[in-house]
Amino acid sequence: VVQKATASAAKDASIFVPRRRTFAIGGDIPGKTDLGRFVKWPKYVRMQRQYRVLYKRLKVPPAINQFTQTMDKGSATELFRLMDKYRPESKADKKERLKGIATAKAAGQEVDQGPKPVVIKYGINHVTALIEKKKAKLVVIAHDVEPIEIVIWLPALCRKMDIPYCVVKGKARLGQVVHKKTATVLAFQDLKKEDIPAFNKLTESIKTNFNDRADVFRKTWGGGIMGAKTIHKVAMYEKNRIAELLAREGK
Repeated sequence: VVQKATASAAKDASIFVPRRRTFAIGGDIPGKTDLGRFVKWPKYVRMQRQYRVLYKRLKVPPAINQFTQTMDKGSATELFRLMDKYRPESKADKKERLKGIATAKAAGQEVDQGPKPVVIKYGINHVTALIEKKKAKLVVIAHDVEPIEIVIWLPALCRKMDIPYCVVKGKARLGQVVHKKTATVLAFQDLKKEDIPAFNKLTESIKTNFNDRADVFRKTWGGGIMGAKTIHKVAMYEKNRIAELLAREGK
């Protein structure tokens, strides 16, 4: 017994003595933690977050919910690769071109500007006019346009005019194609001969996933997704209700 006690005492004896810390006022300084939940974020950040939460909680009508059905990543990558070939000239390029023309004219030389460049069209009014005249061959809409009323009617117009359309993420990415911060909608009007086979294949896939699924989009509501706490409470209430029913029945 004495040997066991001596062994346990030797085992417990350590050069490291535990020192309990207290994090009360005037006590030990706590370690660094993530204080994101306690920060008063700027108003625009709060509004963005509230907007996202409301879109999940409230029931979203089909006309708005259709913009959550975006193009898959592989097809979108292929589409943007094609659109990059039809980027319009930037402000700097235009300035250089006009400067060259002015210099040539000042020197009394003939200026051959060549054929009209084949570029992608942008701007909601311009694209709408192209759709109404049936000149647009493919319409690309951003999924995060704010306010949504700007483009909410565009899919219906494209279906009526039998023009392929798709919804992609997002307006900033579309803006990069046309040297802008954001762009709500882009449209193909003309194409180069070498891109026609790839474009036709892509258009066929887009028609199947968007134009031909009009009835599905028309009937599918969005939202109604509750938070973790609410889901837990509802499950608890349901559990209690079932337990009460079973108690009444004497089971």
